[in-house]
Amino acid sequence: MKMNKLTKVIKYPPGDLAIWIFIMAELLVFGLFFATYAVTRIDNIELFEQYQQTLDTTAALWNTLALISSSYFVIRSVLAVNANQQPQAYRFMLLAMLAGLVFVVIKTNEFAVHMDHGITLSTNTFYMFYLSLAFFHYLHVILGMIVLLVLARNLKRGQYTVTDSSGLESGASYWHMVDLVWLILFPLVYVM
Repeated sequence: MKMNKLTKVIKYPPGDLAIWIFIMAELLVFGLFFATYAVTRIDNIELFEQYQQTLDTTAALWNTLALISSSYFVIRSVLAVNANQQPQAYRFMLLAMLAGLVFVVIKTNEFAVHMDHGITLSTNTFYMFYLSLAFFHYLHVILGMIVLLVLARNLKRGQYTVTDSSGLESGASYWHMVDLVWLILFPLVYVM
């Protein structure tokens, strides 16, 4: 079967194998963290429910919408490259970064409010878990924003094409992992 230079062979999983090994390792770490949180919560239900009420669920909901929107724009960026529409891909990546920045700003403000109230890792078991989980995820968002910035720069330079977008797909896969982790963290910590 002959392919012209604009034909793309779809491979699964998208991106490089190395990123998937990294993603699986990260998901394992988060999974262990979530399981430990859930088991500890069972032994401290009253404490967890009491202090869960102090969390800003509105901010968390906005953060959820920001990350889902950002992932949507990343998907649109990848699709635009695969449709040989690099300028659109770049614009979608900028929108993804903007939505990711919304998350960072809201979460930074949320951390600042807790710090202003003297809440630390040693305040109680709930806050130890909440701050650890939320900050660990926050660091992943920051790293993901750096990845998106590199992807945007590469898109601007025209480095990704229909036949060579593995780097873009790898970065997109990492960003979707960050989003997935938040979609578990949000109901587990803020809602349950």
